[in-house]
Amino acid sequence: MDKTDEKKISEKESSGKAGDPHGSVKVADDVIAACVRTAAKRVSGMYDFSGGMSISNLLGKDAQSRGIRVNQNDGLVVDVHVIVNYGAKIPEVAWDIQENVKSEIEGLLGLEVKAVNIHVQGVHFPEEK
Repeated sequence: MDKTDEKKISEKESSGKAGDPHGSVKVADDVIAACVRTAAKRVSGMYDFSGGMSISNLLGKDAQSRGIRVNQNDGLVVDVHVIVNYGAKIPEVAWDIQENVKSEIEGLLGLEVKAVNIHVQGVHFPEEK
């Protein structure tokens, strides 16, 4: 088997399509959340994620997925809870996060994104000096 054949097999394996003779690929929610975090952080006006208070957050177990909820039950749906910088145009920030997240997941993981829901939970005011 040459390099070209190996590449074709890798592409087929990563497609995860039903009926694929090579099996399927399942992507963990934490992997998707990491892609979401990276994509959202690149948006101008995005300050941080808002995860609320939970036992996992308090114990530090949920740091990578704080503010991000992934649901793969009926198509991939991502909920992103964010805090935006004061002065940023909130609809533009939300739209840019949606676009970045969708393209990151579809480009890197090859998964079809059904929805990216943005929940603006707060506004960060700069500290006065």
